[in-house]
Amino acid sequence: MKHRRISGRKAALAGACALALAATGLTLQSAGAGERPRPAAGPLSAAAAGPLSAADAGELAAELTGKLGDGAAGAHYDAGTRTLVVNVVDRAAATAVRDAGARARTVANSTAELDGARRTLAEKAAIPGTAWARDPVSNKITVTADRTVTGAKWDRLAAVVEKLGGTAELRKSPGEFTPLASGGDAIHSGGGRCSLGFNVVKNGAPHFITAGHCGQPGSQWSATAGGAPIGRMTDSSFPGDDYALVKYGATGPQPSEVNLHNGSAQPIARAGEATVGMPVKRSGSTTGLHEGAVTGLGATVNYGNGDVVNGLIQTDVCAEPGDSGGSLFSGDTAIGLTSGGSGDCAAGGTTFFQPVPEVLRAVGANIG
Repeated sequence: MKHRRISGRKAALAGACALALAATGLTLQSAGAGERPRPAAGPLSAAAAGPLSAADAGELAAELTGKLGDGAAGAHYDAGTRTLVVNVVDRAAATAVRDAGARARTVANSTAELDGARRTLAEKAAIPGTAWARDPVSNKITVTADRTVTGAKWDRLAAVVEKLGGTAELRKSPGEFTPLASGGDAIHSGGGRCSLGFNVVKNGAPHFITAGHCGQPGSQWSATAGGAPIGRMTDSSFPGDDYALVKYGATGPQPSEVNLHNGSAQPIARAGEATVGMPVKRSGSTTGLHEGAVTGLGATVNYGNGDVVNGLIQTDVCAEPGDSGGSLFSGDTAIGLTSGGSGDCAAGGTTFFQPVPEVLRAVGANIG
């Protein structure tokens, strides 16, 4: 699909990263014997760019972290100043970040060290009711346990996190991590009710995307309970991922917009990557429209039924059963599909989302 690029930034990014790569090769240095120690997290450098929208910051973050490789250790969006903050582990990377128009912050934990913590958690603490995600603000892996993780399970989890030292921290969440199907706009099948995520186009034909745990390929979907089918699910991936593609029946083009549940709709023009700190809104058929922020990336969720989903977006936006598959967006940008979480919209909670760009690549579709 075609994404709108940030005017003037891509060329600066390419040049800055080329200089950094030439200067250092961006070879990762761990904290092993004989190597320089990692500095503690330092203050932010002076801002070098004007205000960025949340969606443009997400795009710039993806480009920067991809170009810098081991020199970068995540990024987050400062909504107050509308700037992108990129964690770095060496001076060359910091220079490249500033030259690209973002703010550089020196941190203690490299991406490799954080990934090592994630692997340890997957090997030793894959307990139902737990989740972990990268948090670039704390420069740690945040490990969250729901209310079902008690007794020996809690002790086991806490021991693993303690051994990870400064690369991880443990938190408790109310409620229970579950996929949010009770069976944007409501969509119904024999298996229950979910929510439509985003209308897309594949091979010139209208489709929509939703959560994979909502159904299986071949299932029929309708706009009302027991109503005439409006489409057939042609692709579904769950667990591991959590997305599905439904092809509309004999219909014309579908609007690229999200129901705001107040008589209006938000036009959707593109898909984009999430960034921690990004302000987002979620639309679902059970609870309507709610808002919050992205709090973690690359989340692994061990749902209580034993299903494990990786690579999710973690947020503080609430959701409830039936909101599954619904839209997570920032302005006119599609960000995610509701997967699951804990809590509700009365007490709040944690909700996880399947990234939309990954879905579009997997199914060969575009926002349309």
